[in-house]
Amino acid sequence: MDASAKETHCKRILRKFQKLGDTLDERRRRLWAASEALEIGFGGVTCVSEATGIARSTIQTGLKELKRPGRKPKHTRVRRAGGGRKPHAQHQPKLAEALDGLVEPETRGDPETPLRWTCKSTRKLAAELKQLGYKASHQHVRRMLKRAGYSLQSNRKSVEGKQHPDRNGQFEYIHNRVRLAIRRKQPVISVDTKKKELIGQYKNAGREWRPKGKPQRVDVHDFPDKEMGKVIPYGVYDLAANKGWVNVGIDHDTAEFAVASIERWWRRMGKGSYPNAKELYITADSGGSNSYRNRAWRLYLQKFADRTGLRINVHHFPPGTSKWNKIEHRMFCHISTNWRGRPLESREAVVSLIGSTKTTTGLTITAALDQRKFAKGVKVTDDELAKVVLKPASFHGEWNYSILPRKRKNG
Repeated sequence: MDASAKETHCKRILRKFQKLGDTLDERRRRLWAASEALEIGFGGVTCVSEATGIARSTIQTGLKELKRPGRKPKHTRVRRAGGGRKPHAQHQPKLAEALDGLVEPETRGDPETPLRWTCKSTRKLAAELKQLGYKASHQHVRRMLKRAGYSLQSNRKSVEGKQHPDRNGQFEYIHNRVRLAIRRKQPVISVDTKKKELIGQYKNAGREWRPKGKPQRVDVHDFPDKEMGKVIPYGVYDLAANKGWVNVGIDHDTAEFAVASIERWWRRMGKGSYPNAKELYITADSGGSNSYRNRAWRLYLQKFADRTGLRINVHHFPPGTSKWNKIEHRMFCHISTNWRGRPLESREAVVSLIGSTKTTTGLTITAALDQRKFAKGVKVTDDELAKVVLKPASFHGEWNYSILPRKRKNG
């Protein structure tokens, strides 16, 4: 059965079930589902099960009864409505949340699409759930994963060019470190620079509601305005609080600007939210102004640590995996949606649009304009770099490291 035929059958069966479901008792429902599966033929049991939610084993039992019409059915007792085993979700309400927590560190794919996939087997996941105190068979785990949008894929489905052999190990390492930090009530932020935006009457992707026949007029060509130029939104996303900060720069996207944006978040939001913080955890991608190869990034983080007394723990995502950084699909995508189809006429408009971004899950964002100048091409000498109190982690110290505040000299 091809995909289109299967979809047609499923829709037809669903319509029937919605009309007949409440009028059928347990046995008649089983026999009706089995007769529909027989009519479809190959793949019928799967199709009926997916359309109605009736278990495959129940449909298989109905098929056996239909094949032996003269024999007395084994299951003659009809339970009253509401009888039978209760769903896992009813007596284990946190089961789905526990399963998602097990899958998340192994999750692959584009996080901005509903499709996600996992390389853990259902039997392994069921065993891990058992260790956590939950009861669920591997078949039930499979059904839960399908409802949550997961599917089991081979490795070749997730290849995106050349991958680092420890890519997944780094994902797990970051996940575990972040989870531990949040449990200890230490601030954890995801940082990155959003795409630079032209200021002026320029076309912006997307559409917005306007009076019919009256579209917003914008310039034909996207030549940068010499006076207004571009803005550089550098974002900081608080993973635990689901709050964001965007420092809207007007000069250059440098390491100094990146650290200045983080420090500005700490002064305005972080310090008040985490008054007892001793450490700050930063997750970032591997390139740009916060690259793990950028010597200036480490130098300015050291100055930030010295001024605040915080131990700065940095974790970089492997090269080519920046979209896994939480800020991309938990904050930046919502900002883009909020100003879609609307020209960014001024710097103030950018700040206002970013600051008005909210979601139904409780995300709030604060934004501010940063008119400071940041020099490009700053050279960090070996002597300056040697004074950075850097502690590499035992696992990929180039990606995972801590910068400790230097003790101030008395007098």
